[in-house]
Amino acid sequence: MANLDLISLIVADYDQAIDFFVHVLGFELIEDVPSTTNDGRPKRWVVVRPVGGATGILLARADGEHQRSAVGRQFAGRVGLFLRVDDFGFAYSRMIAAGVVFVTEPRSEPYGNVAVFVDIAGNRWDLLGPRPAGLD
Repeated sequence: MANLDLISLIVADYDQAIDFFVHVLGFELIEDVPSTTNDGRPKRWVVVRPVGGATGILLARADGEHQRSAVGRQFAGRVGLFLRVDDFGFAYSRMIAAGVVFVTEPRSEPYGNVAVFVDIAGNRWDLLGPRPAGLD
């Protein structure tokens, strides 16, 4: 058996990213501990995860100009992350009230209701509602 445990998301600042994911999106802060880079410089090991989710996001502060240039562009302008929720209407309304920027209006697709939003860095995400009955 295998499990996708973490994905890494390059961010400009740990604390701003934690605030967005925890207080705006409603994720859990799973870990925030001191660590070091491969060459011994200080960093933090910061993991957030949707409540009840299995896969977490490692928030990796950009290290160097090459990584800083990738903040918000990790998926070349495409949607690269997909947040599926049980109650699309509730999640959409809560996120709008929390200041999340949606770049598309909600629409219905064969795979569920969907609207595209951007995270604190500008990466595009799909907010996905349940799949229509019979397509599971």
